[in-house]
Amino acid sequence: MNKRFYLGFLALAIAVGVHAQSGTNSPYSQYGIGVLTDQSSGFLRGMNGAGIGFRQGNVVNTLNPASYSSVDSLTMIFDLGLSGQFTNFRESSSIGSTSVNAKNADFEYAIGSFRLLPRIGMAFGLLPYSNIGYKYVTSTWLDNTNGTITETYQGNGGMHQLFLGAGWQVSKPLSVGVNVSYLWGDIEKTVSNSNTTYINVLARNYSANVSSYKLDFGVQWQKLVNKLDLLTVGATVGVGHKLKGDAKCEVINVSNKDTTTYTVADGYSIPMTYGIGASWRHTDKLIVNVDFAMQQWGKLDYPDVTASGNYGLQSGLLKDRYEVKGGLDFVPDANARKFYKRVHYRLGAGYATPYYKINGADGPKEISVSAGFGIPLQNSYNNRSILNVSAQWVQRSASNLINENTFRVNIGLTFNERWFAKWKVE
Repeated sequence: MNKRFYLGFLALAIAVGVHAQSGTNSPYSQYGIGVLTDQSSGFLRGMNGAGIGFRQGNVVNTLNPASYSSVDSLTMIFDLGLSGQFTNFRESSSIGSTSVNAKNADFEYAIGSFRLLPRIGMAFGLLPYSNIGYKYVTSTWLDNTNGTITETYQGNGGMHQLFLGAGWQVSKPLSVGVNVSYLWGDIEKTVSNSNTTYINVLARNYSANVSSYKLDFGVQWQKLVNKLDLLTVGATVGVGHKLKGDAKCEVINVSNKDTTTYTVADGYSIPMTYGIGASWRHTDKLIVNVDFAMQQWGKLDYPDVTASGNYGLQSGLLKDRYEVKGGLDFVPDANARKFYKRVHYRLGAGYATPYYKINGADGPKEISVSAGFGIPLQNSYNNRSILNVSAQWVQRSASNLINENTFRVNIGLTFNERWFAKWKVE
């Protein structure tokens, strides 16, 4: 394995990121600011993204910036990730069921980490925050006088974060950290309707351009339980605030080009978020992670059109989101000669509630399971890089709503080089 491989992987990641569709095809991405993304790196994806308490010097753990202080003082770590997914959408009704399939690929993340000073580690990179991508059509027969009304729903966009983080080991058991992010993105949603009788077409275009910041704080506390077991407990807090993005709604009569524009200043926000987690390590063979997180979306107002036709901030459209997940990583013998004994084997599962409502009812709940491998990459100058491959099944379901089943494959490369080692020539 040589540096050309890593450069080629980076070029592939950039190419896929530029040419791929949005990271979702879900009609549920029309609600709120879209489908929220997994913020974890490739090592943790096979563990279903659990890692608030995870702490390891050769892994960039963006879930908790306090973990950055564990980075090896001699290395520079780069981590790149791609994903591809296949989704089945199924809708049932009294006259039968309809099933549609969709697939897409996405550039997930590019992150890095290094030791800045003794006890202080730094991290940087690009992560997605949310994805919007959908298009579907509905038709409703009214009566012989009014005919059929057809509505087309379409949207794309999402938010991204460019971050710089630092972690400081205050004492041997205690570390603290912070991520400072530039958060930006576009929200584009369109609803158009036409009537077969009046041949009249109306459209509503919703748009916003967001450019703001994001702050996340973390802490980790570590204790050696006995000679074989190490316990790490972590907690995180994300600061909620307005996003400095005006929400616009254009109501257009396509027939006569008459347009009315409504604007809600500073219409979008992100919530306060809280997370706790624990990681238990047994020797160098087994790691078990468990996380719980809450996002206070229910305290936020959201721009929408009321029944009376007014456009403005509305309460009760969003709700607090809760998520619990866990996973394990097992390697039989990291120093064994046999290849299969050096491979990391991973499993994970999770459950999450929705953060939005649909017509006054809760959106779909989410169940997920994952499995993956960490494959060590060996060469003449480095045996610490690792290829992380994982598969995840995600189901979103709720009564009288579309059921989604997604099969996702994640591929991540952790490139670990001893850039800061002092070489001696004899």
